[in-house]
Amino acid sequence: MADEPDKSEKTEDPSQKKLDDAHEKGDVVKSQEVTTWFMILGSALLFALMAPATAMQLTDSMGIILANADQFELANGGFGTFFSGIANTIMLVALVPLVVLAAAAIAANLVQHRPVWSFDPIKPKWSKVSPIAGAKRLFSTEALVNFAKGLLKLMIVGLVMFLVLWPERDRLEVMVTADVSMILWEFQELGLKIFGATLAIVTIIAVADYMYQRYRWWEKQKMTLKEVRDEYKQMEGDPHVKSRIRQLRQERAQKRMMASVPEATVVITNPTHYAVALKYDETTSAPICVAKGVDAVALRIRGVAEDADVPIVENPPLARALHASVDIDETIPAEHFKAVAQVIGYVMRLRNRAAWRA
Repeated sequence: MADEPDKSEKTEDPSQKKLDDAHEKGDVVKSQEVTTWFMILGSALLFALMAPATAMQLTDSMGIILANADQFELANGGFGTFFSGIANTIMLVALVPLVVLAAAAIAANLVQHRPVWSFDPIKPKWSKVSPIAGAKRLFSTEALVNFAKGLLKLMIVGLVMFLVLWPERDRLEVMVTADVSMILWEFQELGLKIFGATLAIVTIIAVADYMYQRYRWWEKQKMTLKEVRDEYKQMEGDPHVKSRIRQLRQERAQKRMMASVPEATVVITNPTHYAVALKYDETTSAPICVAKGVDAVALRIRGVAEDADVPIVENPPLARALHASVDIDETIPAEHFKAVAQVIGYVMRLRNRAAWRA
């Protein structure tokens, strides 16, 4: 696809979110060789524990049938009953191996990755039926690697079987004329040798293939710098959007603050760089800061205060100290009580004098 990033651009390790998304889609590390190893192991265990007994059971059952073949009634549904009996015997014998091999297949997947339930791999996709996409998969590097692995496995397993059976060629000739029970034990011994040698070889192949598949999967999950930034934006929010939200919040907070200035008792200034509006009446135990600001905000506070006839007192040290030590809607610190009380007392005297003159 033209919009897919180049592999050379994927320089960043995948994030946990990217790995979790891949797992939810069923894209996990999976080596077919590991599954093959578990299936061979399960088959070897079944062969070691059940082969002779199962073979003897089937031999006895078939022997009874053949010895009494002339006594079976095949007419009037007898053939169906006869066939059902044979089928049930075979099914009972095959049930345990089926269960064991199914458990081996499940264990092979659980060893490689945690459980995953996803319908994404079986969803209809055009790339799965497209002749062009199919041709690309057929002649892809992965297809060539799988073809080479298949040939290598056939050669190795064939060589192992030859090396195991060739020294036993004389025993194989004798087994043709031996008793059935002896043949079963001889066959089991040879089979276990073949299983053991095959498992030893397949173990090496499975470990190597799993490491290769994990490496390929990890490289596929790697991310470009753009993908990392985009994911961060999705998880944390776009920095520009967050900045705009923060700006809007500050603007709303400033509007609420300015609306409180007309209710202030006094505004203490620097005179122009700092402004702190305080409110004090009989309902408050101490003066409360209702607005504060520097530079342009300080000028706006002064302008609103002048329009509302709120007294403005210039006291640069006190204005700077209050601005640094008190937040909006908080009472002033105790160390400033005396200085603020003097200012408020001065304002009260001015109001009383103006009222007396009026």
